[in-house]
Amino acid sequence: MRKRLAKKRSIIPDPKFHDPLVTRFVNMLMWDGKKSVAFDIFYQAIEIVEEKKQDDEKTALELWKDALSNVMPHVEVRSRRVGGATFQIPTPIRPDRKVSTAMKWLILFARKRNEKSMPSKLAAEILAAAKEEGAAVKKRVDTHRMAEANKAFSHFRF
Repeated sequence: MRKRLAKKRSIIPDPKFHDPLVTRFVNMLMWDGKKSVAFDIFYQAIEIVEEKKQDDEKTALELWKDALSNVMPHVEVRSRRVGGATFQIPTPIRPDRKVSTAMKWLILFARKRNEKSMPSKLAAEILAAAKEEGAAVKKRVDTHRMAEANKAFSHFRF
């Protein structure tokens, strides 16, 4: 490569839970650079999860992390042209991309829900994903199914 790799920036932990993963999630949730609004949305969603959760042994933040791990894909399909034909080739995902993909899906499908406010939408999606239900988990299952169906083309991997 002509240029060197860009340095990985360190993410400052959030003020309430002191977790860099939360800050990363809030950065993806944020619109138009309004980080304080995004933090408010996330913290309100966590409070709603705390009220609605069934099991008492887990905190709301642990439920959110469980939801994130339930949404995380392990393989994805990538398009590759081989001899004039385009194949969907299953490839494993690196850990950093797994987390960011899971966060994007969780936020995307929370925004598509029919609840009244964004905190309630996000809370509902977190609770559904923690129980391995909901649209975000369905997206992960569909992605894995697509990779399984195209396993025959894995020898074209690049």
